Amino acid sequence: MAGHLMVVGAHISDAENMAGAVMLKHKRAGWDITIVHVTAGEKGHPTLPPEEYIKMRHADAHASAEFIGANVEILPYLDGELQVTEEAVWKVADLIRKYKPTVLITHWRGSFHQDHNYTHDIVKAALFKAGLPAFRREYPAHYPRAVLYSENWEDMEGYSADIYLDVTDVFDDYLKLLKTHALMRERYSSFRYYDYYEALGQMRGALGGYGKAVTLMRPRSLLGFTRQPGTLVE
Repeated sequence: MAGHLMVVGAHISDAENMAGAVMLKHKRAGWDITIVHVTAGEKGHPTLPPEEYIKMRHADAHASAEFIGANVEILPYLDGELQVTEEAVWKVADLIRKYKPTVLITHWRGSFHQDHNYTHDIVKAALFKAGLPAFRREYPAHYPRAVLYSENWEDMEGYSADIYLDVTDVFDDYLKLLKTHALMRERYSSFRYYDYYEALGQMRGALGGYGKAVTLMRPRSLLGFTRQPGTLVE
């Protein structure tokens, strides 16, 4: 069953880190993919000024979208200065209406990073506005069939894996996807992002009974652990 997967990340590379393998798996199954970057993450380089690093981040965002075969949207908000505003909520809501995702994935709110928490809140409010027909906008109302939260090393407070998705067949390409970002290629961060996500796929695969796996969390009104060999709506 083909569908449309949208992944909303707080910074360029967040969506790819936490759901890159999910996007690759669903693209291979015939789905359309849309990546939304709420900020560029332009303040994260240890030596480059934001006005220089943002150019690299935008180039990386387009390179990773091309690698996947995805649409990409980069919103105009500043790294570390994101706020939950009506403007930000409507920008995301209008994208949900425009692309009509079958499944939407974003950050879990249990994060020590302010931008991640605010992205979670923006998406939650945007889903309400996107799904209510009484709001008249350029595109008609739409609400995804499923909303899920991805596993991200910065968002683990209260995170509980509900879905173990088999990504064995796309994991090598996922590692290549990570390296479309300078953050992974050059390893200038004090945190070993690439090593973490490579090892996480191994660990989740062992726990889920697959070669490699990623996990996703349902909204807390839905409980239960699911092994998911196929796409997310099978």
